[in-house]
Order: sequence, then structure tokens, then C-alpha cells
Amino acid sequence: MRDVLTELKRGYASGRTIGLATVVGTYRSAPRQPGAAMVVAPDGSVAGSVSGGCVEGAVYELAQDVMARREPELVRYGVSDDDAIAVGLTCGGIIDVLVEPIDTGLFPELGKVIEAIEEHRPVAVATVVRGLAPARLMVWPDRTDGSLGSAGLDSAVTDDARGMLEHGATGLRRYGRRGQRRRDEVEVFVHSFAPAPRMLIFGAIDYASAMARMGRLLGYRVTLCDARAVFTTPARFPDVDEVVVDWPHRYLAGTEVDARTVICVLTHDPKFDVPLLEVALRTPAGYIGAMGSRRTHSDRLARLREAGLTDAELSRLASPIGLDIGARTPEETAVSIAAEIVANRWGGSGQPLSATAGRIHGGDDHLPPVSMYDQ
Repeated sequence: MRDVLTELKRGYASGRTIGLATVVGTYRSAPRQPGAAMVVAPDGSVAGSVSGGCVEGAVYELAQDVMARREPELVRYGVSDDDAIAVGLTCGGIIDVLVEPIDTGLFPELGKVIEAIEEHRPVAVATVVRGLAPARLMVWPDRTDGSLGSAGLDSAVTDDARGMLEHGATGLRRYGRRGQRRRDEVEVFVHSFAPAPRMLIFGAIDYASAMARMGRLLGYRVTLCDARAVFTTPARFPDVDEVVVDWPHRYLAGTEVDARTVICVLTHDPKFDVPLLEVALRTPAGYIGAMGSRRTHSDRLARLREAGLTDAELSRLASPIGLDIGARTPEETAVSIAAEIVANRWGGSGQPLSATAGRIHGGDDHLPPVSMYDQ
């Protein structure tokens, strides 16, 4: 929903009913992850995508029907029970899409959800997709709003949603009707809107400008930091969310870093990057990469060992930064670094897909019934 937030907010503010289609389940290979969304406005315009183009036409028609009926519907696209392809996915996977009518009467809490997302405050929306009547529960770190139908179910979903918010996770959870664990009577889709993960770029150089644009494209909140005030200005780096003039190691030691944080050290100057990496490699950051030649990398490792870093800590460093794609320009180098970040996040091999076997996109093998509110 984050990708279509502007269009969703505009349609909601109009007071008219809009259609919101959300991927809630993926099985085998699937082109989009749970949470991918498409909005159909009252005037028939569309924003977003649930499948990269495979089934958008069918979802659009269903959304218009749902908007007219003002009743949600859960639909499955892919291989049907008799192995006949109806509206299918070219990847061979299966997706479940929840199509909902949205307006101020049907979803009065949406305004608060949109406000939290825009202010970078964590919130999760839990929606029943199977087993009980339509219901939603909004979960913040310190409160809830709404109900899924029982105190036990609300309590179990609240606990899970808060845990998912901490990790920025979105997906289906299964419960008994009163919230019992290890049951499969009710399916609840938890759409987690954690604040965007951070990308910290150190070094006010042209490569940093290209990397900032790539970071924004990948959904990161980008910070640029350098100690040289003359080079570190918003005018030179208009695509970053925050420009910081400070010694990199000092800034990093005092800022928030979690497992979703990406750190890109582009200074390739020992007086900056060695103290910085000494701090970075002792944080929980999910990715730490440093620019430089192989000779620079060897010298950097020696200096870091002298500073007391262990081999286990040094093994976390991606240096020279990026994948080998023959990059030359700052923009090509940014693509190389982004590819390594994505591969690190999802466990990709970094090899050409033509040289690998198996699934291209991940997906669950558990295929629950598609009926939506089977009571």
C-alpha cells in the first residue's frame, strides 16, 4: 500500500468508494510479494500493480464490481484445482489477492493509518481473509484500534503484528477462532508499515549522488554524511532525505542502526573509512560495503585488525563494494551496489538467472482454501 499511498489518500479524501487490491499470499514462484497493491479510483484510473501485468485486467474488473457491491472478495490467480489455467501468471506461480471497497464508512480508521505512514511511525493493519466475517485491527506499538471479533484473537494478532513491525515483515498468520496457536481455522493478513529502512552513505562524491537515487528507488530513507561542509550540501545531493556534516565515525556511533540498515562507505580514504568501519562492523546493520581497490581493501583490513576487529567482524564487510557487472560510471556502480544489497537481503546468488535452476521468486508451498469468509 505504501507504493500507492498518494492515490489512496486522494481517493479516500474524495469521500467516494475506491477499490484496493492487495497481494495477501504467494505460492511457488510469484512476481510480487505480499503487500503489493493496486488502487482503482472512482474515475476508473489505476495506480500500482499486483502481478507486474499478468492479471491486472482481471483485478481491475473485479475491483469495479467490488466497489459497486461494497463487499470484499478474495480471489486466486494461477493454476486452478483441475490444472486448467484461467487468468494465470506467466511465472507459473499462484497469488491470492484481496480486493476491498474502501471509503470513510467502510474503513474509518484509514486516515489514522495514512497519517502514521506519512510521519514514519510504525503501524500494522490486520485483516481477516478467511474463516470469520470481514474485520480489521489496527496495531501501533502502544495501542490498537478495531477488533477481529474476539479478545483472544485480537490479543494473539496484536502480539504477532508488533513483532512483525520490528522486522518490517508482512504476511499471513493462521489462528483458531479465539486466537489459539497452531490452528488453521482463521487466516489474518498483517500488513506491516514499519518506517522505511535506512541507507547511510558516507562520502560526498559523485558516486554517492547516484547511490542516493538508487537507495530512494529501493525504498530506503537515505542519509548522506561527510565531514567536509563545502561538499556536503542539500544542493549537491537533492535526492537524499538527510544531509549531515560530521565526522562519519562520530555520526554513526550516535545514530540508530538496526538489522535493516544499509551502510555504504564510499570515501576510500583511510582517515575517514577505517574509524568509520571500526564502528560500523560492530553494529547490527544488515549490509556494510566499502569502496576501494583490492590494494585499498587489503590495507584497510590490516588497519582494522590492528584496531582489534576479529575475523568474524571483518567477514561482514563487502569490499570492494558491489557485484562484478563491469560497472564504470557512478550510475552503473550504483546498480552494482544495489544488486549486491538486494542479493544479500534475499539470499540471491548473484549469478545470471540463465545459469541457475529452481524458482526465480520465492513463495509459500502451503495452499489454503481460497474461500474468503468460510464460517
